[in-house]
Amino acid sequence: MESQFGRGFITNIMLVTKHFALAPEKAWPGVSDHLLEFELPEMFAGTEVEELVTMLRKNIMWHQNGQMDAEDAEAVWRILRRLVLAIDRQLGIADPQVGKFD
Repeated sequence: MESQFGRGFITNIMLVTKHFALAPEKAWPGVSDHLLEFELPEMFAGTEVEELVTMLRKNIMWHQNGQMDAEDAEAVWRILRRLVLAIDRQLGIADPQVGKFD
């Protein structure tokens, strides 16, 4: 069956990231839809990646639109940065970095 809001792991991280590239007040509507078929690969079970995915889910699901949009969006960005670095480390990249001008 065709997925309406994306299915996968990296695919859904990319879709969530697209939301947070917008202004905070525009980032939140619809972002939780991308968590419906967000799948954690078994290789990340019990790792920092799983912990960060749980944090990402909670931060997105618990957000109430219109209240602390900017602050909550910045918290999600911090989690996303940590998440992609943790994924790279799990995949064998010894020293992943987002760079100075992320």
